[in-house]
Amino acid sequence: MTNNKITPEQSLAALGFTETEAAVYCELLRAPASTGYRLAPSIGKAAASVYQALAALSQKGAVLVDDTETKTYRAVPPSELIAALSKSFEARAAEAVQSLEGLHEPQPDDRLYQLSSVDQVFERATAMIEQAKEIVLFDLFPEPFRRLEGALTHAASRGVTVAGLLYDRAVRTPYLALRSSRSRFVLERWPGVQMNVVADASEHLIALLSRDARSVRRAVWSDSDYLACVEHSSRASELRADASTPAERKAVSALNLLTSYPPGLRKLIGPCEGRNTDGA
Repeated sequence: MTNNKITPEQSLAALGFTETEAAVYCELLRAPASTGYRLAPSIGKAAASVYQALAALSQKGAVLVDDTETKTYRAVPPSELIAALSKSFEARAAEAVQSLEGLHEPQPDDRLYQLSSVDQVFERATAMIEQAKEIVLFDLFPEPFRRLEGALTHAASRGVTVAGLLYDRAVRTPYLALRSSRSRFVLERWPGVQMNVVADASEHLIALLSRDARSVRRAVWSDSDYLACVEHSSRASELRADASTPAERKAVSALNLLTSYPPGLRKLIGPCEGRNTDGA
């Protein structure tokens, strides 16, 4: 049986440490208060490479230096090091976002784009929900709903109309969430984990994940107003089929494109007489 457990050195390499830096840090954990001269034979590296790694580790805050005539080095405790690295990464990530946002001017292009990773699928779905201004419709299997529930609740708290179908037990939500009457059949028959999200009838995401939700079988996203309106209508029709109480039927009737006028439809057909084109 293959052992997939990574070594301490590999875990540091994943955080951006060079091979020598990782080896030096780990050796200092095993033998604190060592000199560069003593470290070199211990890890099988040239003394020049070790001293270069020690200088880099010092800059990263990974080692402490006893700055006496004979310099000795001590590793900073792992928990302290990782905490410092996390804060540094978060600060640099925030700076990068601020810098890159200046270059990003979304331009709708009506194309379908493939999404290749599970993280990418959920990041895109979450962004759609968080950026929605008026309405979000969804069709979510249990795992996608679990991961998107917080974003859906937050959208509803902002005044966004949120409604959709679920395939697990009934859940109390501050928005319209109907349990599909065909839940058991769909969950057993469908070849994976399904998730559909459409925001403002202006962008939509359709994804089929593996049954363990760890890989993508097929996923596409588009900001085509036309395609999003079609998907919006499909989601509204599914909800209408599963609405069972007068209150549910009344809520669902306000979602279709014959009675609502979401941003995507406004962009697609332009101002409509008798409608408030501001979406109020």
